[in-house]
Amino acid sequence: ALASLFALTSLFSFSLFRKPFDGGKRTMDHGSQQPHTQQMPGPFTGFAGPQGPYPGQHPALLRLDEVQREIAALGPQVCSYSGLQSDREYKRLERELTRLLLEVDKVETEGRPELQQARKRAAGEVEGLLRYLEGNATHPSRLAIEELTQEVQNLLNEGVVGPFRQGQAQDAFEISEELVEAVQDVAMRLAQVKTGGSVPLRKARYKALTRVCAVQELLEGRVRTQTLALPLSDDTHEAVQRINQVMAQVSGARCQEVALLMGLSGRDSCAHLARVLTELLVELDALDVSSNAAVRNYRKQVVEEINGLLKHLDLEVEGEDTRRYDLAQNDSIREIEAIRGRVSVLREEVLRHGAAGQGTELQGLLTHLDQVDTGRNPCIREARRRAVLEVQALITFLDLWEALGRRNPGPDEPPPHASVWRVLASLGNLQAQVLGFDGKRADKSYMVLEELLTKQLLALDAVDPQGDQGTKTARKQAVKHAQNILNYLDMKTDEWEY
Repeated sequence: ALASLFALTSLFSFSLFRKPFDGGKRTMDHGSQQPHTQQMPGPFTGFAGPQGPYPGQHPALLRLDEVQREIAALGPQVCSYSGLQSDREYKRLERELTRLLLEVDKVETEGRPELQQARKRAAGEVEGLLRYLEGNATHPSRLAIEELTQEVQNLLNEGVVGPFRQGQAQDAFEISEELVEAVQDVAMRLAQVKTGGSVPLRKARYKALTRVCAVQELLEGRVRTQTLALPLSDDTHEAVQRINQVMAQVSGARCQEVALLMGLSGRDSCAHLARVLTELLVELDALDVSSNAAVRNYRKQVVEEINGLLKHLDLEVEGEDTRRYDLAQNDSIREIEAIRGRVSVLREEVLRHGAAGQGTELQGLLTHLDQVDTGRNPCIREARRRAVLEVQALITFLDLWEALGRRNPGPDEPPPHASVWRVLASLGNLQAQVLGFDGKRADKSYMVLEELLTKQLLALDAVDPQGDQGTKTARKQAVKHAQNILNYLDMKTDEWEY
């Protein structure tokens, strides 16, 4: 698990020059370990002693101490930076580190080995920070995160923000199911970007995911409101006209919020939009609608719409606290992992001894997973989703073998129907192997399983129902079951990390 960045900050102030900078790995992996050094004004001891030409520290060491203090302030910023090389913050950090490197180079060593060694160590620390900064900003995973973010930006610019800016009517902000599914697909791919335990990469992935998931929720909320019988007619009540006007403003605010969250708006800020929406809430609260239940309900729905927008407007600072990336210590993750551990035990029992009443407990585990609090963390949501799929895979395996055990075909069973059941029996054997598989995609056993499952899909495709509805239904279910097994095999081998 990653250590807190606060531990990293303290280590910079005590032991920055003790060893060459290693990209924060020592401090992140062993953040609880304190350096075995005594505190002193700087990292360098006095030069030549009281009898030497300098009764205290040599001027060169004093200057290196000053540089060390500046690096102590910059180090944590470098190790938590999660942007790209084109960002303003990157250029600032690079400029400051380059300046420090030049300052170190100017230190006069007078040819003394002790001073040369001290200067070399100082230069090594600054160069290490520069390499770490560049390495994270240009890491393939960081570039993949940016590419996926741009993909969402293009989708939303074409489907939401662009039409709104072109002056189209606000009630024309109709969201298609295809757009919602496309954004959801990008969110899933973002959650699967590998970070290798790097704090900056985890931060970049998390910040991108929270915004994409927030936008997805906004779009889904708009899809739901499109089915409401709103707005009411102005002559229903004297307050309805103003509520309708607020509803129109909320529709526009939704477009603005989508643009803000995805970096498509350079003029406004989330804080400004939050103030506007809060003022609308105050105005709605002041309306007297106590005499009409329908209007009260209408106002309540508009208030809920505004609150739904407000809850996403603090994402400008989302993810700055690096402690949230130590998900191994997250209570929800621990709960999910405990359930996965129990599923693993049940799976072993099933594969070794067969079904023996595990179905009831597995259904209970599904209910338990549904109650796990994921908060705003899309990585925790993905961890829960994958745990749910593990439980469902075992349940469907038990259901299939129970169905095969109950099967009692009659003499008049159509041959195509019998062919489907033969494929299902083969799928049951293959699914048992998939459940017990614990390898990688490069393994020969993986490729064999994938090929055998694909052959079963081809065998089902070759079945001719000959107009029999029961055979059609059975074949359709068998195809879905085979595809689910293939998807589960892929999930087990995609090396996802939270």
